[in-house]
Amino acid sequence: MSPDRSGIFDTLLSLIRKGLGGASGDGRQYVSWIHETDFIRAIYFLIEHEHVDGAVNLCSPNPLPNREFMTDLRRAWGPSIGLPAAKWTLELGAIFMRTETELILKSRRVFPGRLQQAGFSFTYPDWPSAARELCDRWRKNNS
Repeated sequence: MSPDRSGIFDTLLSLIRKGLGGASGDGRQYVSWIHETDFIRAIYFLIEHEHVDGAVNLCSPNPLPNREFMTDLRRAWGPSIGLPAAKWTLELGAIFMRTETELILKSRRVFPGRLQQAGFSFTYPDWPSAARELCDRWRKNNS
């Protein structure tokens, strides 16, 4: 996640600014995420620690359900409510965006086990603090 224009964070924030940004579908699907600072730090960590080989999950150690993910993002931004998106509305939106609803509705509960076992520690391990920092930078860059 980064506050860059046209990225996923910017897209989610756009929904929230419009009064949307509630749970997607039933909201129980897990979202795995990583703050851009930790992503970059993890890449450098892996370059410096050549003994860590093979596949490594670059994600926060704390995935969370979509409903909670969006609630925390709304809190970080300010509004307290967000209209949920039913599956059929997501399917309609996916047609216009030329994408698949699977990207939104499929649960992804991924952990960075090998990264942490190698000694990496996260600057932003939890979503509420990451969301606050990203919202603050988005405001600063877009005011």
